[in-house]
Amino acid sequence: MNKARLNQAEGSGILRIRRSLSQNKSNLPSGKVGLEIENDNEMNRFSLVIYKRAFSDQPFFDLTPSLHQLPSPPTDFTGRTAELAELCAKFEQGVTTSGLQGQGGVGKTALALALAAQLMGRYPDAQIFLDLKGGSTSPLPAGAIMAHVVRSFQPMAKLPDSEVELKAAYHSTLFKKRALLLLDNARDAEQIKPLMPPPAGCGVIVTSRLHFHLPGLYAQNLEALPMKDARDLLLKIAPRIGEEAEHIAQLCGYLPLTLTMAGSVLAERIDLSPATYAHRLGDEQTRLDMVMASYTLSYELLSEELRATWRMLAAFPNTFEVEGAAAVCDVERDVAEMQLSELVRYSLVNWDALKERYDLHDLARLFANSKLNEPDRTAARLRHSVHYKDLLSVADALYLKGGDDLSRGLALFDLEWINIQTGQAWAAEFALMIDGAARLCNAYTGAGIYCLNLRLHPREWINWLEESLASARHLNDQRSEGSYVGNLGAAYAALGETRRAIEFYEQALEIARATGDQRGEGAHLGNLGAAYATLGEMRRAIEFYEQALLIAREIGDRRGEGNHVGNLGNAYAILGETRRAIEFYEQALEIARAIGDRRGEGNRLGNLGNAYAVLGKTRRAIEFYEQALTISRAIGDRRGEGTDLGNLGTSYAALGETRRAIEFYEQALLIAREIGDRSGEGNRLGNLGNAYAALGEYEKAVPLAENALKILEAIESPYVEIVQKNLNQWRNPAP
Repeated sequence: MNKARLNQAEGSGILRIRRSLSQNKSNLPSGKVGLEIENDNEMNRFSLVIYKRAFSDQPFFDLTPSLHQLPSPPTDFTGRTAELAELCAKFEQGVTTSGLQGQGGVGKTALALALAAQLMGRYPDAQIFLDLKGGSTSPLPAGAIMAHVVRSFQPMAKLPDSEVELKAAYHSTLFKKRALLLLDNARDAEQIKPLMPPPAGCGVIVTSRLHFHLPGLYAQNLEALPMKDARDLLLKIAPRIGEEAEHIAQLCGYLPLTLTMAGSVLAERIDLSPATYAHRLGDEQTRLDMVMASYTLSYELLSEELRATWRMLAAFPNTFEVEGAAAVCDVERDVAEMQLSELVRYSLVNWDALKERYDLHDLARLFANSKLNEPDRTAARLRHSVHYKDLLSVADALYLKGGDDLSRGLALFDLEWINIQTGQAWAAEFALMIDGAARLCNAYTGAGIYCLNLRLHPREWINWLEESLASARHLNDQRSEGSYVGNLGAAYAALGETRRAIEFYEQALEIARATGDQRGEGAHLGNLGAAYATLGEMRRAIEFYEQALLIAREIGDRRGEGNHVGNLGNAYAILGETRRAIEFYEQALEIARAIGDRRGEGNRLGNLGNAYAVLGKTRRAIEFYEQALTISRAIGDRRGEGTDLGNLGTSYAALGETRRAIEFYEQALLIAREIGDRSGEGNRLGNLGNAYAALGEYEKAVPLAENALKILEAIESPYVEIVQKNLNQWRNPAP
């Protein structure tokens, strides 16, 4: 209709419409009617509100186009500042299609609405919102979606029957329009492709649980909220949550869906305390109920094969690699990789491209586990335990190779520690109930004995050893039994319980000799030497070291040889034969470097530092300590690091740099307390007391020495008399 015809219609035409409508009033719905009249240049919208003046004063219908359909963002929308800024910047840079992808409940729709609200000024002609039902088994067909968009502009339009013609009408309707389409909950790329508007003018925001790509699409994967934003969201909904906000946020998995549900409960149930509700959320079933509907939608979209895979992935407590998934799901690596990719597309598994690791959200893991029957759960956990026992063995083998392989072994151990820990815990729990679990539990400690000894706190190490020992005895595996008994001795020695350690070493030595285990026999003899050295019985210690050294050389155990030679150096150093001690230390250092034993190398360097300190060559001693400290930190040897720091403190104290010495002692004390090193803690406290006494600050020195004395007496340290003597002097300092 051109402008001239439009002018002609502004008179009798309206009267004719009214007359026509009044003559057919029985066929008209109640409400208002809107009418659009279009000329050749632009859309002119005229809302004709037709009143049945002859019948009543109420309007009976209105055909006004509905072009501004966006719901408001949730009033409690919180966070996502960086995501919003990035998405807005992309639209400023010319991006016209944005995809927000992620698991159900992560807040895709809320962010899309917040983004649309900020973009409305760029798209003034229309903002169309449509739920595509992609999470259901009956997603909206493209034709229905295009029809909705066309009718949003032209309510009275007769739509063509052919989808090809409908698509043409859809493109024609959006041509040269500055319209924003928010297509929420898309199924996949196939559902979206036909809906892409003409290239100029329109913008599109798509949300989907599925990860997909379209030409020109800028996709952003949404993760759970950071702790701060999750806490703020809870407090915005229900401020009375207060100090429980972080705890409840953690239990909700930081998902906006569950956070909103939890916050709403506490906003509405004013008689329910946040602490009580947090306690209820600690129940797995309660948390599962919160996400059941959301995850069920995604779960039902999967093939049965993918469902089975996802269920078994619940065996992983944290991140995992593709090989682990293949082992747990009992499929080939290529199959596992393909299935994981599909699950990532459905936002049911997360992918960290930087770390190249997969993981399940905590609540997704809970849901997947709920779908496992007991036989499948047991099978998946068993395969998980076996895989990470084998991987622990690989890490330990790399550690033993030394050099760069040592660091690789420790890095592998650290990367998979949570999986290793979970695999061992499962084997220990079911050792006497499930066939094969006892053998696994027995094997776990032996598989990683070097890495575990380095990384675990002595108390944690003792738990592992006791569980493996019980399994070894259940299986009547005497060789393993001897190894675990000996290592229990070493763990108690690290805690300063030397007499108890000796009892374990003697039992282990008896088992080793009974089973013909020469390597074990040498190790236990060396440990007995170290224990008697701790008690100050140096000559007896030397006898054990020499017996152990003979066995190590006889069987070609270079690592054991280096340890025993180094221990002989320690014994002679304590006896005051410093030059002889240095000879042993240098031999031990040479062996450690030859076999790539970085931990042993660090120990020998520290020992050489001690020897040169005794000779009064303090600067040279510091050089050795600094080299040792570098190695300890590189391999994560916290015990060695504490020793090196303490030695540096003693050296600077000898140079008169007392304040600097105190800094090193304090660092060493923190580490000793962190790892449960009672001997180290007592020594550091005593050294700190010495340092403050040297400064004349006896009010600080006395309590430090008193605490040191309690510890050293408890562990029967040979330094008790020295600390007691110092304490007596400091309590009554000379004027």
